[in-house]
Amino acid sequence: MNVSATREGVTVSGLTVSGGGRTIVAPLDLTIAPGEMLAVIGESGSGKSMTARAITGLLPRGVSASGRAEIDGHDYDLAGDAANAWARVRGPLATLLLQDPFTSLSPVITCGAQIAMTVEARLAATGVRASRGAVREEVGRRLAEVQLPERVAGQYPSELSGGMRQRVAIAAALAAEPRLLIADEPTTALDASTQGEVLDLLRSLQGSHRLCLMLISHDLGIVEGRADRVMVMRGGEIVEQGPTADVLRAAQHPYTRALIAANPSISDSPSSASRTAPGPPLLVAAGLSKSFGATPALTDASVDVAAGEVVAIVGESGSGKSTLARAIAGLEVPDAGSVALAGRTLGPGRRGRRPTEIQIVFQDPYSTLNPSFTIGQSLAEAIRAGGRGGRTVSELLELVELDPGFASRRPSQLSGGQRQRVAIARALAPAPAVLICDESVSALDVSVQAQILALLHRLRDELGLAMLFITHDLGVVARVADRVVVLRNGEIVERGTTAAVLEAPQHDYTRMLVAAARADSIDRRADADAPAPRQEEPR
Repeated sequence: MNVSATREGVTVSGLTVSGGGRTIVAPLDLTIAPGEMLAVIGESGSGKSMTARAITGLLPRGVSASGRAEIDGHDYDLAGDAANAWARVRGPLATLLLQDPFTSLSPVITCGAQIAMTVEARLAATGVRASRGAVREEVGRRLAEVQLPERVAGQYPSELSGGMRQRVAIAAALAAEPRLLIADEPTTALDASTQGEVLDLLRSLQGSHRLCLMLISHDLGIVEGRADRVMVMRGGEIVEQGPTADVLRAAQHPYTRALIAANPSISDSPSSASRTAPGPPLLVAAGLSKSFGATPALTDASVDVAAGEVVAIVGESGSGKSTLARAIAGLEVPDAGSVALAGRTLGPGRRGRRPTEIQIVFQDPYSTLNPSFTIGQSLAEAIRAGGRGGRTVSELLELVELDPGFASRRPSQLSGGQRQRVAIARALAPAPAVLICDESVSALDVSVQAQILALLHRLRDELGLAMLFITHDLGVVARVADRVVVLRNGEIVERGTTAAVLEAPQHDYTRMLVAAARADSIDRRADADAPAPRQEEPR
């Protein structure tokens, strides 16, 4: 590794990533100045995460890189495979902050101990051996820097909220004192207000440490107002780059304009504005309460939904929205309350639900699709569970706009959007009266997300489904929901039509959620003739 102390910042030249006999990332160059945030945006498969991993030497087996990188005068070869060479890069020069802190944080080691290990490794690399007291003191400073109390040092990741876990991961990353911090989708699984808090924290720390920050995201809304520059990738190539305001408000490339058009915004016209009033409630959940030990997760919550209606249940992580969904679906037994469908009270738990009554689609289809089954086998099993004649496997696939040939594939052979379509098809196999979608589009790229939302709209209209849509994204709510129920700490604090709640929220908590969502909504000034989001191609 060559060192020239005269140059600050990051320079990457001729970075290329290859694997499986193809070029994953075409040769690209990028620079990041000290204190600057470069946002790299694009859909899954665009090459943005592979670019980050190439810079830090963390490419998966069978994938290789070429090119050179220079960080604060330290020049190194991206094709290098010597462990000791990368040890001089990872930590001291560059650190990768992952999307899910559970990936980077050990569940069996306290948060303080994990930060301490990074501190000790950094000091050992410089020949310094610090006392336990000095390390403990620095751990406290690192936690304070990410706005966490000192008590978090003694807690395990599972005892913290998603936002707090990500703050611990940031503290551990900064404890290495890197010059380049790469944040790869660091807020995808967080609710809107927590997303903003974490990104604003990163922006603040970047300034105080004069860090070079690379933010990888598929969410254009969180980029605007935070990133200094944007680099748009598609198919491993840079299609557009420049100052953030220029790229997002006057996009030149059709692909960038398509991403902007597909990005859900709270300013989208609520679907209820153009629809007739729903009929009488089909599903009625009344007075549901649920505690886990001494901690109440749900308190006297009531919600109803009519056939052909979409009711969104929104709130931050830990608000109780998933607990409410699971209690309605029979996956949790509530401590109090009742659930009735078409006037008939359903028994508690799974035994009190027939497959033809309520089905649920989860965020990650990997959690519900057997990886050893073909898609056809999974759908056939769901058809049998319905206990009555209905659609065939081919008809179910066509219903969710997939070719019947997908029946012979396994989940690992599909893209994220295709797997979610299969999960929806499986939920529809028993022909349920109610479909619950629990964060079922939150992990998808914006264009794929738009396709799935359009699909759910069509299915709602064609099948007359009653739908409960659990989400933390008010932009998605604006696109899909007729009515909104707002949960906070297990209690319903506001409800009403989508237009009323998003345009004139009454509760302070709802106003906070709406303000956070508006702050993270891009100001769409793209051409009106922007192309439609891409359709997924079978892989």
